[in-house]
Amino acid sequence: MENDITPEKLSLMGEEDSNYLLSLFRSIPGFPKEGINFRDYMPLLADARGLSILMDALVRALPVPADSIDEVAGLEARGFLIGVPLAAALHKGFVAVRKAGKLPPPIEHADYSLEYGTASLEIEQGIIKPGTRVLVVDDLIATGGTAHAAKTLIESVGGTVCGFSFIMKLNGLGGCDKLGDVPISTLVSMPA
Repeated sequence: MENDITPEKLSLMGEEDSNYLLSLFRSIPGFPKEGINFRDYMPLLADARGLSILMDALVRALPVPADSIDEVAGLEARGFLIGVPLAAALHKGFVAVRKAGKLPPPIEHADYSLEYGTASLEIEQGIIKPGTRVLVVDDLIATGGTAHAAKTLIESVGGTVCGFSFIMKLNGLGGCDKLGDVPISTLVSMPA
């Protein structure tokens, strides 16, 4: 099943490194429930060579030039895992975009729709200054709801989302379409 993963920007790393990274992805059919094909990239993080290739690929595949980014914002929780080292590699600050109830007040928040209900994202008040150019990072873009909510939240405090960077994209769910004309980079794509 791993062979249904298609390199996109990962091809910037060369065939050997690209193939090595692809070999570390796991696909788990029927998890967390029947009909879902869970894509696990955690083995990449546990493998020293894989982690190095991954971080280098994220830097090389930035959707915008590094000098047009002021801060990197990672979406809870997996976006934190790649957002902090990416921010460090780019010599930028990191902003944690948290699920509701995880930050002490004062906070800024944005609500967004889920399949069955709503949820909220939050950032610390004043953490993003007006005019700040923010790269939003997460492990996966699927339906785009969470990434769009992060964009709405960042823009509500005067920031500008200058790009989105994802490791994986699930095809056929329209997630990238929800993000408008903001540049997007994904390393690999796969069927939903």
